[in-house]
Amino acid sequence: MFAARLCTRVALARPLIQPLATVQPGVIRSLHSSPVCQDESLEQAAKFIGAGCATVGVAGSGAGIGTVFGSLVEGYARNPSLKTQLFSYCVLGFALSEAMGLFCLMIAFMILFAL
Repeated sequence: MFAARLCTRVALARPLIQPLATVQPGVIRSLHSSPVCQDESLEQAAKFIGAGCATVGVAGSGAGIGTVFGSLVEGYARNPSLKTQLFSYCVLGFALSEAMGLFCLMIAFMILFAL
């Protein structure tokens, strides 16, 4: 209710007919915009936050490596005769987990130094 009264008062205060703009014939006006000046510290803060979010995957890689080697020890305890086959699977799991951690670290360094 108050907003409606305020709007009507503002509308009554303005003249009913306002000229839009006086355009002179033969004058071409171009639109100029100035470049947006960004704060350097804000950009640095955004880079640090992005790099921190990207390195969260390294913790997952560490957990995955721990799980792989824990399963290796458990497999040795259950059946020691499969030692070579279990170790080859363990190395494969370690490599895949470590690769994902390195990819996360690579993305973090790209955010910090390449952008």
